[in-house]
Amino acid sequence: MAYLGEQIKKLGFGLMRLPKLESGEIDVEQVKTMVDKFLDAGFTYFDTAWAYTGSEAAIKQALVDRYPRDKFTLATKLAAWINCKTRDDAIAQFETSLKLTGAGFFDFYLLHNLGDKRTQVFEDFDLWNWAKDRKAEGLIKHLGFSFHSTPEQLDEILNKHPEAEFVQLQINYGDWENHAIQSRGCYEVARKHGKPIVVMEPVKGGLLANPPESVAKIFKDAEPNSSCASWAIRFVANLDGIITVLSGMSSVEQMEDNLSYMKDFTKLNDSQVQTLKNAQDELAKIPIIPCTSCNYCAKVCPQNIGISASFAAMNMYLLYKDLEKAQQNQEWNVVHQGKKKAAECIKCGRCEKVCPQHIEIRKELERVASTLG
Repeated sequence: MAYLGEQIKKLGFGLMRLPKLESGEIDVEQVKTMVDKFLDAGFTYFDTAWAYTGSEAAIKQALVDRYPRDKFTLATKLAAWINCKTRDDAIAQFETSLKLTGAGFFDFYLLHNLGDKRTQVFEDFDLWNWAKDRKAEGLIKHLGFSFHSTPEQLDEILNKHPEAEFVQLQINYGDWENHAIQSRGCYEVARKHGKPIVVMEPVKGGLLANPPESVAKIFKDAEPNSSCASWAIRFVANLDGIITVLSGMSSVEQMEDNLSYMKDFTKLNDSQVQTLKNAQDELAKIPIIPCTSCNYCAKVCPQNIGISASFAAMNMYLLYKDLEKAQQNQEWNVVHQGKKKAAECIKCGRCEKVCPQHIEIRKELERVASTLG
């Protein structure tokens, strides 16, 4: 089956978690090195978003200003549900993205994070028709949307908007049969509609790069020289109908590791497929908070709680049972970053309304507070 983007190599450079300097600013020089290695290896797909603070400006410096426009594929997104009171507010995101990236046009443009009540915002602002007009003008080459919700809602959207050329879905081996995320169900709906897929969160916000020891052992026994992250990315790259697999790389080392096994990617053999199944079964035995550090919750929290960092610290404890290290992690990534700890949550519930993972955030923050302090 031919599908949109069939000439794009299977690894995409996700720009959500770019490396940072001690000042907190994006390390543009390191990003330049990563961009060069990525393109030299024959990969072209870069994924940013208006909501990824600093990302669009950084990619202008590291990519757009340094390479001919026909040498790369750039995707960005419109999040109409973030602080947009009017249609003009939402459209301004597009104009800002054009200005910050300097790209002239976007190869892939996504209506960002449809699902639940967020879907209706795009309808109310008539953004599907607006986007089709921009496509007719050549400012958008391919129109699609990203999605974090149920297969039923995905089916409804694709029935209503057949003009969507592709869909971006969260898919990874840890969430494949997860009832909260339903990766497999959403994948199957997209395939039913014949829509090619861009994969996000293949390593589940980094959790699958360093899985529990029992899971890591399964991978190391099978392939001693392969990283755990490589197994996660190869799992989704092995699926049919995939445009590309986004990896949110944060260092040159991560880039080099990804390139080492994706440059000449081939389909997994039966033994490798069974290894991944064994890892899924082992991982399913361990209950963790399914946070991917997208930080949409942080944008609406009136208390400035370090929600995702608190969950990362808690997951460290749940996976490795090292309370001291988990508390140190919380201190560094929450308190030292100017955020408030879980105990200061006022339980307003705003965070839960925008969480793509449908986490009971208030309940989990209580657990963090009681466990880590």
